[in-house]
Amino acid sequence: MSAYHSCAFVALSTTLLFLLCTSSFSLASAKGGFSVDLIHRDSPKSPFYNPSLTPSQRLANALRRSINRLNHFSPAASSLSQDGPNQVEATLIMNRGEYLMEASIGTPPFPIKAIADTGSDLIWTQCKPCPGCYQQTDPLFDPERSSTYKTLPCSSNQCVSLNGTCSSSNCQYSASYGDGSHSRGEFARETLTLGSTTGRNIAFPKTLIGCGHDNNGTFDEKSSGIVGLGGGNESLITQLGASIDGKFSHCLVSIQSQAKTTSKLNFGTNAVVSGSQVVSTPIVQGLYPETFYFLTVEAISVGDTKLAFPPSTFANGEGNIIIDSGTTLTFFPSDFYANLEAEVDKAIGRERMDVPDVPLSLCYKSSESEAEFKAPTLTVHLKGADVKLDAAHTFVRASEEAVCFAFAPTKSISIYGNLSQMDFLVGYDKKKQTVSFKPTDCTK
Repeated sequence: MSAYHSCAFVALSTTLLFLLCTSSFSLASAKGGFSVDLIHRDSPKSPFYNPSLTPSQRLANALRRSINRLNHFSPAASSLSQDGPNQVEATLIMNRGEYLMEASIGTPPFPIKAIADTGSDLIWTQCKPCPGCYQQTDPLFDPERSSTYKTLPCSSNQCVSLNGTCSSSNCQYSASYGDGSHSRGEFARETLTLGSTTGRNIAFPKTLIGCGHDNNGTFDEKSSGIVGLGGGNESLITQLGASIDGKFSHCLVSIQSQAKTTSKLNFGTNAVVSGSQVVSTPIVQGLYPETFYFLTVEAISVGDTKLAFPPSTFANGEGNIIIDSGTTLTFFPSDFYANLEAEVDKAIGRERMDVPDVPLSLCYKSSESEAEFKAPTLTVHLKGADVKLDAAHTFVRASEEAVCFAFAPTKSISIYGNLSQMDFLVGYDKKKQTVSFKPTDCTK
């Protein structure tokens, strides 16, 4: 955090840490584009970094968090127009298999730490007074000290559209997550400031946030909230709307990279994914909840062997997978996964081994001194787009002596996780309702 001495992190459920910084510029300055940093949980720059853990221990923890993350997508988990598009680029830090994003709220700007989460919508932080808050290391946001904080009235049309409830004439929210965690408090309009890697920060006034007075569950004391990047009405992406032209993208640095660079989250014109290697697939509309980005997988190829992927039971068989930056592994239906694992194992033809404390079933002996672990190319045949994954995307080093297949079976919804997205520029266009992929060295 040395680059931002006046910044703090806000934790967003499962995905990204959002850093909010204190200096602020007018919204007009966003027209030239700006960047903010996103930090991986296991990066030394992260407040969650534990230097006593070995790389294999960090991976094992991330895999367990990834499996727990599936609860977030269970049915129980569903509970600004500006002149001209602006450019925004943020830096992501991974937290619990998720990323942290840098920002600040209020006037004067108050630094917070939040997880940036493509699997949720609401932007919220812990607020004073907080009789039901979990313990956090950083100070709580005090709305009485901000000159731009305005509660949302119960009588407003927006309170009704947000399914808010009433208490003392203020519009109240209640957010529940699949792991049993919750946040409750009041809706408010407040200035959100995103920090720029160029030294400039962009202020977005009257952003809808949740001021949480009752928050509990699996939240970490080093974080103070969540920044939702999902598709719902209250998410950061939807609220920025025309100011980013409905576009955002990310480039996630491989967890096995030795580079000191951070991942990037881009907005507006900076988020355009273009070039000859770009492939695009439609976001499936009309599925609930609208928070999640549903895509359609038609098949997976292991080398030249193509395996048909099971269709969904709705939307004419489309929308059978959710793309999520907050989940480490990629999860496929149990029966399909068994067939996929068998094909991969047959193609590799090496002796399998078990790795203690690693919840993955397909592992092989491969020492760190081995030049390169050879594995077949996996092609994910999305509707209208073929995404090719090499061994760096499909296998992870589980110990000094073993590598494991970075996919797992599930009896619930399929998830396209972040290991399969690393070293791709992945762009979301809410106007065109597409997700695009371009192979990219994200360290550059």
